[in-house]
Amino acid sequence: MTDATMAAGNRPAPGGKPTIESLGIDVSAQDWQRSGAGDGAIEIAVVGEGTAAEWVLLRVSGDPAARVLVYDRNEWECFLDGVRAGEFDAAAS
Repeated sequence: MTDATMAAGNRPAPGGKPTIESLGIDVSAQDWQRSGAGDGAIEIAVVGEGTAAEWVLLRVSGDPAARVLVYDRNEWECFLDGVRAGEFDAAAS
């Protein structure tokens, strides 16, 4: 991601999405919460909790590419609302 896609305060510019690299996040230093045991478990960590620059990180344990997705707090809350409302039940069956 280029500097032009990032706004002040490590917030993405319109149309831009931050990465862990652009945010300067040390993935190994995070307190990851797991959905279960073993490879394939979903893991999340909250960075900057309670601040204006709060991010939710999501990864899948055992992913050989070690990909980490970055969501702002609003995106994460919208996702959780969808889960609670059953919007993803058909995908899980």
